[in-house]
Amino acid sequence: MQNLKWPYENEFGQEEIVTSEILVLGGGLAGCYAAIAAARRGKSVVLVEKGATERSGSAGSGFDHWESACTNPCSQVSAQEIAEAYVNEQDGYSNGIGHYIECQEGYDRLLDMESFGGKIRDTEDEFAGAEFRDDETKLMFAYDYQNKFTLRVWGSTFKPALYKELLRLGVKVYDRTEATALMVEETNGRRRGIGATGMNVRTGKFLIFRAKETILAMSRPARIWLFHPDLVGLCEFRPMQSIGSGHAMGYRAGVAFTMMEKSVKAEFSSAGRSFPPYGTGNNHNTWYAATMVDARGVEIPYVNRDGVELKTVSERYYPAPGQKFFLKGGVIDNPKYEYRGPETLDFAELMRRGYQLPFYADLSRMPEMERKVIWGVMVGEEGKTKIPILKNYTERGFDPTQHMLQSYGNGWQSADFLPQERQLFGAPGGIITDWDLKTNIDGIYAAGDQLYASDCCGYACATGYYAGRKAAKAAEDVEYGEIDRAFCDAEKARLYHPMEVENGMDWRELNMAISKAMQNYCGGVKCRDLLNQGLELLEQYEREAVPQVGASNPHELMRAHEVFDILTVAKLILQACLLRESSSEPLCFSRSDFPEMDPPKDDCFITIRLDASGQVVRGTVPKGYFGDLKEEYEKRNADYVDGDARYRRG
Repeated sequence: MQNLKWPYENEFGQEEIVTSEILVLGGGLAGCYAAIAAARRGKSVVLVEKGATERSGSAGSGFDHWESACTNPCSQVSAQEIAEAYVNEQDGYSNGIGHYIECQEGYDRLLDMESFGGKIRDTEDEFAGAEFRDDETKLMFAYDYQNKFTLRVWGSTFKPALYKELLRLGVKVYDRTEATALMVEETNGRRRGIGATGMNVRTGKFLIFRAKETILAMSRPARIWLFHPDLVGLCEFRPMQSIGSGHAMGYRAGVAFTMMEKSVKAEFSSAGRSFPPYGTGNNHNTWYAATMVDARGVEIPYVNRDGVELKTVSERYYPAPGQKFFLKGGVIDNPKYEYRGPETLDFAELMRRGYQLPFYADLSRMPEMERKVIWGVMVGEEGKTKIPILKNYTERGFDPTQHMLQSYGNGWQSADFLPQERQLFGAPGGIITDWDLKTNIDGIYAAGDQLYASDCCGYACATGYYAGRKAAKAAEDVEYGEIDRAFCDAEKARLYHPMEVENGMDWRELNMAISKAMQNYCGGVKCRDLLNQGLELLEQYEREAVPQVGASNPHELMRAHEVFDILTVAKLILQACLLRESSSEPLCFSRSDFPEMDPPKDDCFITIRLDASGQVVRGTVPKGYFGDLKEEYEKRNADYVDGDARYRRG
């Protein structure tokens, strides 16, 4: 094979110092909105993104619905009702602050998006007259057609529109640049974030980003338990580069996390174990509420929360008699009776009644508009579905008016996963903040998937914008910190080391080893000995394997850095699991040495952080620490609640 020359300039060893009032790390939805909020308030803003901001992040290829747009003109519920439902549905292990911001400000961010050029309405009247469409506003709704707080949107149009707005506002975007470490200074015993370091993943240039306020808006962790070295691009539902570097950076810097012990059985991972997300027949989330049939073509009934069998497709989209609303999609792990919406009977009951595998999704039995909106809009706009699913299946002859798609696993999922194959899915752990979305370290904020119990796209946009405006306000009273030259030199040496290794280990080998270690020592059931053995093994990898990982170009170097961060997050998870000495049903957490389930002493958020010497510090925060959501929000956001449209919608 011909040796190809690396097409980008060699800038290894070169250094650039970039100064701005606000530094945003991560160019997904949360990061873009954080930068926009700060720029609107006249601050100089730098945004750092490992990929290309125009299409980066979990929403880069699109998404199909926008949850919790509770203030849209058709909504029949309040922000407080839905935010409190999210908290209650998770037995209190939920981020009330983030959810209230999502519910109160999410629709405002949609209107922003529309002004930027994103598509949020059926402007071509393709679905005129449909039950899920409001013909006056042309908004389209998902899941609950009575309460109308979740909108169907054309998410593939959003990131390009956001990128154009960033440039229009003068945000300086550093694409193809990975953030690698937070810079923190200490004065009079108090720590403060003063920026971050980074590296251009095409040229190798080292960058020092100096800022008054820094916003962490990167992805949740991934590739912790599941990784396939030969199918790297299919290892996650989210983009390959979204692996949790912000969590790793934050943990190393002393940022506090909570709920990192929580993990659920893996979903939407195609690491050699399942089919592409939403590429098989199912009836949840994007495909809700598709008609399901068994191998004989016998239709599988839906029942409401009271167990009453529903006779029509329309009934699947309405609450039961006496039920105010129901929750579907997004982070709803185990809906409680009060919030449970229409669903099919569980697998065991279907088997008892004689239904025969395999099951299929049969859209041909649904009304035309329902079929078109599932296969055309929802499947077409959800992440990683427009090309591999909608386009490819259609080109190969799939016709939803005639054909069915088989459902795998126990009838509903794209595959079944083993108990030891856990995942940070649903409403996972992450950074804990105050009402300003500020972390325990001054000058460092968090938004989107960096927050614990994070939600979907509306949550990312709303919390990102909120963090951006809070950081912008705080920057008015802050001076720039002093760069620690020794810290930067050490970070530069750490980043470049794999380029100096000859015939080194490939990054895939280390990622695979970490995943196997986590499966073996942090699976479905945990105990102290297993967790400690896992930590010892990961620390051995840190001492012995990390120095052997090699890279021959900046791209491979970036991949190596990602796996080093995966290793850090894996250690964080193991250490968090050791801190909770009980089992917990809401946290999907089981310990054989502490089988007591949800004892009062542990009925709280357990926090974890590293002190300045690198020692683990355990803390506790009571459930409901955020107080009355509406009251606490309004006392802190008078400028937004009572201000003019400039504050609310640009």
